[in-house]
Amino acid sequence: MIKLRSWEYWPFGVIYAPVFIYWCWLSLKARSLFFFSASNPSIENGGMLGESKIKILNLIPEQIKPTTLYFPTNVSLGEVMREMSTCKLDFPVIAKPDIGERGWLVKKISSEKELSEYVNKVPVGFLIQEFLKDPLEMGVFYYRYPNEDQGKVTSIVIKEMLTIEGDGKSTLNELILGNDRAKLQWETLRLKYSNELDCVLGPGVKKELVSIGNHCLGTKFLNGNDLINDQLHKTFDVISKTIKGFYFGRFDIRVASTKDLQEGKIKIMELNGAGAEPAHIYHPGFSLFEGIKVLLHHWKVLYEISVENHRRGVSYLSFKQGRVEYAKVQALNKLK
Repeated sequence: MIKLRSWEYWPFGVIYAPVFIYWCWLSLKARSLFFFSASNPSIENGGMLGESKIKILNLIPEQIKPTTLYFPTNVSLGEVMREMSTCKLDFPVIAKPDIGERGWLVKKISSEKELSEYVNKVPVGFLIQEFLKDPLEMGVFYYRYPNEDQGKVTSIVIKEMLTIEGDGKSTLNELILGNDRAKLQWETLRLKYSNELDCVLGPGVKKELVSIGNHCLGTKFLNGNDLINDQLHKTFDVISKTIKGFYFGRFDIRVASTKDLQEGKIKIMELNGAGAEPAHIYHPGFSLFEGIKVLLHHWKVLYEISVENHRRGVSYLSFKQGRVEYAKVQALNKLK
């Protein structure tokens, strides 16, 4: 029933139907279906079609990102372990495909055995990233017009990991099935915790079931827009200007406190470009009408930034090139 009650779980095509119509209109105005490719000149296809995470991370200053290693397909476990040792990366770490979205094959790896299983399973190039222990995980949406010096933070989502709390009587199995969000992840969780399902959690004991901040993996997205102020706009102006050719997208970050957020003391785990969403709209109870309104506004801004960059000499992806890139994404989706 939660999927019927909460539009945040509705199929992508249903929610994005009005956006698709608006995209068609904007494409006619721009005379290009792939106008968005000019939004972020330094990112492949603007950050909409099959962009490489490591190439984007390489644009970001070292001091504001976690240690991240890239490995091609068919790499050996020994090679991965040697690189981790060289960079002083200890378990746990985060493993994720270099190209992928919506939490596909993103996993917290806590041992060499788990790493071996991941290396043997992942069908594409992948990243091993330092696991950040800062308590707050957020998505901060920011844009700035190429002809302007100041930009705006327009969305903050605070990610609440999928967690259950014991009552001293119920088994882990019962607690999972009694939690709407956890129940939706049952097939994954029953395998992950197969040896613990009959265990009883003590009263008030909390257990984090999923450590990956992705909505598709059960994370609750909370509206943090009350944190947006003039100081935050200025902070992200400074950060964005250190990333050449970036104008529109969402910073997925870890941070120790909201004070550190305001001061820019953050670690950027990923930077998503044209394909990013202002994810605060998935706050439980957020109006579908308002959510679509927010999406349409951001597409309007995406169009305006892309057109301005095009006027400055940034080319749009051609129809032929766009078809090739789209085919690559479709081929990747078949691996899921």
